[in-house]
Amino acid sequence: MLHLIKLELKKFNLGWYIKGAIIANIIITAVVCFVIYIAHREGDIPISTYEDVYVLIGSSVRGTFIVFASVLMAKLVIEEYKNRTILIMFSYPVSRKKLIASKLTLIALLTFITTMLSNIVVAGLFSIINNYFHIVPFTLTASQFIDEAINIVPFTIAATGTSLIPLYFGMRNYSVPATIGSSLLVVVIACSYNPEISLVTFIPLQLGLAAVGVIIAYLGIRNIENVDVM
Repeated sequence: MLHLIKLELKKFNLGWYIKGAIIANIIITAVVCFVIYIAHREGDIPISTYEDVYVLIGSSVRGTFIVFASVLMAKLVIEEYKNRTILIMFSYPVSRKKLIASKLTLIALLTFITTMLSNIVVAGLFSIINNYFHIVPFTLTASQFIDEAINIVPFTIAATGTSLIPLYFGMRNYSVPATIGSSLLVVVIACSYNPEISLVTFIPLQLGLAAVGVIIAYLGIRNIENVDVM
């Protein structure tokens, strides 16, 4: 499996993904700062504690990289079926299940790593910017930062599982638009943020969506031997 993952990394130049993640972190930081600044300036203060800040950051990051995962899925899986290049891989003396499992494992690993790191990076950047411009009327301490970094782990795991849901829609007609479009719908459900009623912090929902994603991936891999490439 590890060898197959390495082959996938060599086959697809993921430099665009790294660059995209860096740009996304910068944009997310800017948007979070702007949203909080405007909220306080207009007198409507939905973000009154440091937990609210980290929830906003977490929802933004997880939503972004669920979409990123769908783009990866489109490139590594859906397009290969659509262009029939997957037939070349299926001609190797390796089971189809292992080939597809390696692709989905790579997508899951990249999603988990980038989501986790991006949460830390964006939160760190926001803390630095807040020290200079006082966007929020309270200080984000190092201990709070560490606590939130630990708390984000189960949500990142959940987001990784959730990111596999678009596979179902993409594989129906080998459609790239359906893969990416469905990820946006998933983000609307999984990352809905409201200080009063926030689905993004409702861990049973997050774990439930993750379970759905894992089941979809499992069923896709289990039945792959019987799927004809049209």
